[in-house]
Amino acid sequence: MRRIRIVIADRHPIVLQGIKSVLAMHRDFTVVASCSDGAGCIEAIRVLVPDIALVDAALPDVSPQQILAPASAVSPGLPIIFFAATTSDRDLQRLALDGACIVLSKDADPEMLVATLREATQNQAAVSPGAERASEEPRAGDQALTLLTGRERQIVRLVSEGLSNKAIGRRLNLVDGTIKVHLHHIFQKLDVSNRTLLAALAISRSEPHAPSGELNPRALLQQNPVED
Repeated sequence: MRRIRIVIADRHPIVLQGIKSVLAMHRDFTVVASCSDGAGCIEAIRVLVPDIALVDAALPDVSPQQILAPASAVSPGLPIIFFAATTSDRDLQRLALDGACIVLSKDADPEMLVATLREATQNQAAVSPGAERASEEPRAGDQALTLLTGRERQIVRLVSEGLSNKAIGRRLNLVDGTIKVHLHHIFQKLDVSNRTLLAALAISRSEPHAPSGELNPRALLQQNPVED
């Protein structure tokens, strides 16, 4: 069974945890990234190209329009559900009426949340030409991974397992500086900015029975992305 890959974003950690707990009860969902701000959400959508995104309508650093534009550029028709404290916001209502997004009240019960996510994903698959064929074809991330050398793919796999540069060096018998050079080349080839997104990309493109990887794509943005 192909699971629904979802990016979630909310400024409140307890809300993120609650959403993840609800979705963990349903085997057809896998959270590929959880974000606490708009910039992280946009980057996660760009890199991971999920099936759907559930986004806090009141993220402090971006407006709903600023989420929708880059999401549409990466994946036209990508369903975006804005989780809102109130559904009476006129701008959100206008976007929803235009078909640009779905607005769901934070007062909704878990069953309504799950049903809305499933329906939005199914509707998108139904209206997308060649949707069934597309689900079998490589995503952009899969094609980018083919640009990597064998050694670079080894390093990506070890990064996705949570190993530090030093641990990777010991595993591959390479010095720390060589690992940093390889990571620099990998980031350039895959157009990612940090090792957390690199790990999320690798996990999300792994075989269907591999453990689903959910990472916070903004977790390491304050660090040197090549250092560990």
